[in-house]
Amino acid sequence: MTNPSMGNGSALEWFKSSYSTNDGPECVEVAFALTTIHVRDSKSVPGPQLAFGSQQWAAFVSYAADH
Repeated sequence: MTNPSMGNGSALEWFKSSYSTNDGPECVEVAFALTTIHVRDSKSVPGPQLAFGSQQWAAFVSYAADH
């Protein structure tokens, strides 16, 4: 992940994947907190966020890498 963004003033530091561009419809940002990993749509910063525990995030990333 690259390109940190503070977004809407949140205390979280958000990172957008270097694979995401501002031209495409699929732009996801990730922020790492002490006990959770947050995911949001970078084109809808004030919109909803998902939060994962570290084990769930690791399982998701492993699954995504294999598919």
